[in-house]
Amino acid sequence: MNKLASLLSGIIFGIGLVISEMVNPAKVLGFLDLFGNWDPSLAFVMMGALVISSPLFHIIKKKEKPLLAEKFNYSNNKTINNQLILGSALFGAGWGLGGLCPGPAITSVALLNIYSITFVVSMLVGFYFVKTLNLNKVK
Repeated sequence: MNKLASLLSGIIFGIGLVISEMVNPAKVLGFLDLFGNWDPSLAFVMMGALVISSPLFHIIKKKEKPLLAEKFNYSNNKTINNQLILGSALFGAGWGLGGLCPGPAITSVALLNIYSITFVVSMLVGFYFVKTLNLNKVK
């Protein structure tokens, strides 16, 4: 049942990304171009997501346990370290340069967009190098 719920959630998330056009790098770059030809439409998508998810998050976190798991699994880590700063900077630079972040990129692979496929393959190669070269131990 847990795997079915995960699959269904992923499908709904992917459909939302396609409908909001977050799988379109030009749309995302238009949103990030604050001092050029700015496209504010994704701000409304984000606000809509917050209006729905914020109250539900506070209701759900008061429960004793999740519906399909033995316990909640979220981090209480509030430490800001070099690894977090470097990862955030790389994520932001990649998002700003490429117009995609991992979720929309993986979703847009289903649309057989060569740009998205190249992005996801490059992302997976980056994951491999981080793990292989043990780069996740940056200090």
